[in-house]
Amino acid sequence: MAVPPPKLLERALQQPVVLLLKDGRTIAGRLLGFDEHMNLALDGAEETAGGTTRRFGKMVVRGSNVIAIHAPAPGGKGA
Repeated sequence: MAVPPPKLLERALQQPVVLLLKDGRTIAGRLLGFDEHMNLALDGAEETAGGTTRRFGKMVVRGSNVIAIHAPAPGGKGA
């Protein structure tokens, strides 16, 4: 049986995640929280676009801009 997205995000709380946005940018950081619209709060956020990386620290990413979330399993097992 499939696990609903909120449950998957709960498992990823306080873990490093990588987000792929609609415009092709990638944002990596530690997931601090999320809401019912899947807006995501990150700490230690770094944006990568066109070979350039920018550091933002804390950031909120609008859920409608996210097309994929990569959250490695705790302990580095699986993806």
